[in-house]
Amino acid sequence: MPRQLLPVPAHFTGRAGDLRALDALRAARRASAPQVAVVSGPAGVGKTALASRWLSALTPEFPDGQLYADLRGHTPGGPAGPTEALAGFLRALGAASIPGSLAEQAALWRSLTAGLRLVVMLDNALSAAQVRTLLPAAPGSLVVVTSRHRLTGLGVDGAGFHQVGMLDPAAALELFARGVGGDRVAADRPAAREVVDLCARLPLAVCLAAAQLAARPRRPVAALASALTRGRGPLETLGVEGDTAVRTALDESFAALPARAADAYRRMGLLPVTRYDGPMAGAVCGVPPEEAEDLLELLLEVNLLEEAAPGSAPGDRYRFHDLVRLHAGGRAEADLPEPERRATLRRFADWCLATATSAEALLTPSHRTLDRDYAHPPVPPVAFDAQGPALAWLDEHRFDLMAAVRLAAREGWDASAWQLVDAMWPLFLRLRPYDLWTEAHALGLAAARRAGHRAGEGRMLTSGGNGLCHTGRFDEAARWFEDALRHAGEDGDERQRAQALHGLGRAHFGAGRTQDAERHYAHALALREAIGYTRGAALSRVCLGEIALTHDRPGLAAERLATARAELVAEGDSYDAARALALLGHATARGGHARTGMRRLLRALVEFENAGSVHWQARTMEYLGQACQEHRALAEAARWFTRSLALYDPVSPTDATRLRARLRELPPRPRPGL
Repeated sequence: MPRQLLPVPAHFTGRAGDLRALDALRAARRASAPQVAVVSGPAGVGKTALASRWLSALTPEFPDGQLYADLRGHTPGGPAGPTEALAGFLRALGAASIPGSLAEQAALWRSLTAGLRLVVMLDNALSAAQVRTLLPAAPGSLVVVTSRHRLTGLGVDGAGFHQVGMLDPAAALELFARGVGGDRVAADRPAAREVVDLCARLPLAVCLAAAQLAARPRRPVAALASALTRGRGPLETLGVEGDTAVRTALDESFAALPARAADAYRRMGLLPVTRYDGPMAGAVCGVPPEEAEDLLELLLEVNLLEEAAPGSAPGDRYRFHDLVRLHAGGRAEADLPEPERRATLRRFADWCLATATSAEALLTPSHRTLDRDYAHPPVPPVAFDAQGPALAWLDEHRFDLMAAVRLAAREGWDASAWQLVDAMWPLFLRLRPYDLWTEAHALGLAAARRAGHRAGEGRMLTSGGNGLCHTGRFDEAARWFEDALRHAGEDGDERQRAQALHGLGRAHFGAGRTQDAERHYAHALALREAIGYTRGAALSRVCLGEIALTHDRPGLAAERLATARAELVAEGDSYDAARALALLGHATARGGHARTGMRRLLRALVEFENAGSVHWQARTMEYLGQACQEHRALAEAARWFTRSLALYDPVSPTDATRLRARLRELPPRPRPGL
């Protein structure tokens, strides 16, 4: 069960009236639809803290989990797209594979949430349209949206609205005292009142002022009030109510930072990401990860960083408030020369490339064949000692990696752009984020062409063509594979030529052109055997086995699949060997040898369970159900189909629909006693 809500800030105070108003909204909810509450107000007023505090008391009412997404409505990089938030929610609810299109993701989201009681917090929303796609289907769910805008367009969705104002004077003074210490405030209460007034009684500004005073225990409160007064005049505003106070407090906090912490603050503000960890900060600052971790802790201590949600990756423990990120980026623009800013961004891209390549070498060593070019090689890059942590890192940093690809493409670092996409192959292959797969390869292909790198262009065409096949764009995929085939022929690269032919077979097979598919697969098989590429030949043989099954030739399919299974086992490719075994079991059962086929399917199921492949577990269970159905073991068939449906439901609406149809086609079982 996901528990992603942000922790309630330790300094949270006041807001009793706001909490009562939110309780009143809750009491007025409609029972027939998910409740939506919009909490709006100026930047830094404490909308997120208020929503987190309110929801923390309500979580027992929502046993199916709490989800959180930062929609980044006011960040320099632009707001989060709906597919980014939806994909995160679907993974949190157990979906092992995410559909490629927004429509399919939204349909799966509605299906998964139809019977659940969830809390969903959508932080920093920009518009009603950005929110609407993310509303769950269940009437028992609660959605809280925070925004600088009132988002009155959500009224048609039954939303209730609450506007958050500044703290009252007493609450603002209490908040300041909690950060500074009651004795210091009591010793100079007039100066303390002046400080909170200069901070416009805005919680973020008050907390920043308190933190930097707490870090300087001998500094009088009156000295801080004087500094804030001096700072108000020449400071430019950010154009939102209360931001002048935040800018003043941020400038004061920044001025008190040690040099190394100030440098980390500036450089992190340049990065196109929303979460930070020690290795990332160390790479962009040119310091060891352990030292970077200390700098991050210091920034957290003075309220310039916040803790990330509990559901975040273990290393991603820090985030900026969006106003603080703007300030940090502004300090970088003001203090760092343009070449140094570009070098910081390049170090980030190089760190992403080096770490993704380290994961790729462990997860898909046969794919790790192309060179890597670094301007600033990270020392040391993140190292992995097992496949699990390597895949988890790729999963947790998928949006950071995509940000790095976009950055490299925008800045003209073409080698970095296509190599990053190439290094992300295990992410695409194992976790199948189809929207990122297709976007990344479009950027990577353009970059490889600009760089004039023929091998990189060929890799982008074949890997990207596979992504297009997964999203059902078979004709477009065929064009990519045809380009790859032409390039491989011009370059005399027989291995790449076979890869392109295999891809063309897949595109034609997906489009229903089985004769064309068989011809291309057979050509790829012959080439791969001629150059001694045993694993590739086995994969082409698996596909030819599938085509034989499509043509209802189970004997020929079993012959091809048995050979492929033996070759893949010998090559150490356990995942594809399990695929071959499952198809072999299916072919064997269809060929009239039910018991042998069932034994092979059950063995394949165990191998897929060990590999964590949900799609193939479900497919193997479906094959088991078909074998039972063909041999009139209808009760057993129903059990396998039901188990398959339970796995397909959260990951593939199309497959789930087919399984429901299979269950409906089974004759009804007689009632006991009749």
